[in-house]
Amino acid sequence: QVQLVESGGGLVQAGGSLRLSCVASVGISSFTAMGWYRQAPGHQRELVASISTGGMRNYADSVKGRFTISTEYAKNIVYLQMNSLKPEDTAAYYCKGARWPVGDYWGQGTQVTVSS
Repeated sequence: QVQLVESGGGLVQAGGSLRLSCVASVGISSFTAMGWYRQAPGHQRELVASISTGGMRNYADSVKGRFTISTEYAKNIVYLQMNSLKPEDTAAYYCKGARWPVGDYWGQGTQVTVSS
């Protein structure tokens, strides 16, 4: 019974910062990788950032230098630190835990809205 719960979203002005949290009901190390995705209305869900159990990180080009994904293993938490937010970052953000080849697990999402 894997559960992922996101929090930390909200309304911020352009240039501001938010830190999203994803709390897993199981150990983070049990996943092949974890990641953050986002989906804006009328758009496909896209990868924002991911991190493997080995610590390898991957970022979408649009967020490189602004967003940082990290983990706190002892608390089963994956963070997404978002700095220098832009209106185009507005979306619902989802946490995903991947257990290849078993399957993926998704959180319920948290809304991030960036005003101009």
